[in-house]
Amino acid sequence: MGAVTLGPLVFDAERLAAMLGIGTFLGVASAMSWRLGPELATWSWRALLIGLVGARLGHVLVHWPSFVQEPLRALAFWQGGFFAGPGLLLAGLTLFVFLPSAPLRWSSVAPFAAGLLVWSMAWQLTAAVDARGLPDQSFATLRGESYRFDASGPPLVVNLWASWCPPCRREMPMMAEVAASAPHARFVFANQGESRDKVAGFLSAERLEMDTVLIDTLGQISFHYETPGLPATLFINPDGTLRDVHLGEISREVLVEKIARIAVPREGVPIADVE
Repeated sequence: MGAVTLGPLVFDAERLAAMLGIGTFLGVASAMSWRLGPELATWSWRALLIGLVGARLGHVLVHWPSFVQEPLRALAFWQGGFFAGPGLLLAGLTLFVFLPSAPLRWSSVAPFAAGLLVWSMAWQLTAAVDARGLPDQSFATLRGESYRFDASGPPLVVNLWASWCPPCRREMPMMAEVAASAPHARFVFANQGESRDKVAGFLSAERLEMDTVLIDTLGQISFHYETPGLPATLFINPDGTLRDVHLGEISREVLVEKIARIAVPREGVPIADVE
């Protein structure tokens, strides 16, 4: 379900694919350095660092209006948000800065190609999302009402969270803000495994207000969608089928981008207004 579980560890598919690609790039460069010289291994680490910084800066620049109010959030790389184009370009330019000869520069093509190939294959194998339908049972809301998922109306963004989960707590104020201003999607905040009093106390202490908060004490929604950890954000098409899953803390920019993929624009209300 857009994730890979290895023992106690849970990896988002996109991040796991990137990690495998990076590991392959470094491994091939290191293996080749035994024959071609240590410069190749040294270059690979420098190229990786410069490429990651370039990819993050590219993402920040593309979404600058979103970062301008909180510039320090540009350092929150764990939320995701990398623009591959600038990163690959800067990593490629390091060939002419850190590799002293043409043969070494040509040899560097092999680590690049191997890393990109593994990245692409891992992404294709792990990123598929089962387009399953909505849960068919009813859930209690924080207000004591009964809520049942339905496919009528705008698409759904379902955030699975718990008050004991640090990344859930960090992302929730931003998600509540986006939910309040998102004209193209309905938000559901489904607490997993906690009591109504616990949820109400947490939201009151944090001064958070959301329209639809579910009390899923048995974690039935997590079980239905087979999400292996928290937080998890589900993006559900207007027809009720699952489109995408984001595991782990999500940034405002990634959230808005994923909403745009499921949203049906309304006349006179641009999707970008969510930001």
